[in-house]
Amino acid sequence: MSDMQDYKSSLSDVESRKFETFSYLPQMSADEIRAQIQYIVDKGWNPSVEHTEPENAFDHYWYMWKLPMFGETDVDAILAELEACHKAHPNNHVRLLGLDNFAQCAGTSIIIFRGQAK
Repeated sequence: MSDMQDYKSSLSDVESRKFETFSYLPQMSADEIRAQIQYIVDKGWNPSVEHTEPENAFDHYWYMWKLPMFGETDVDAILAELEACHKAHPNNHVRLLGLDNFAQCAGTSIIIFRGQAK
């Protein structure tokens, strides 16, 4: 247990906050992000894009970017929507969810773009 790493994270330090499992890993490359999106598609999950201000990420619901992309299987189309959301809201966190319509929950959630805290 002595090799366990402590992640310095606090509510008062917005830049230190962690989100979902992937935020504890090094920044993903474009190919790794593409592979995660392909995983969502392969599972038959519906992609959905959300965004929020960094300071509200823990206290508020995230805003939906359009409707979920029901049945979308084109990774490039999903990436284009993520980019469009980021371009429209450059200071917000942008995340991708894989919505599992059988379990009726999010099968995965990944922050793709991190906004800058104010």
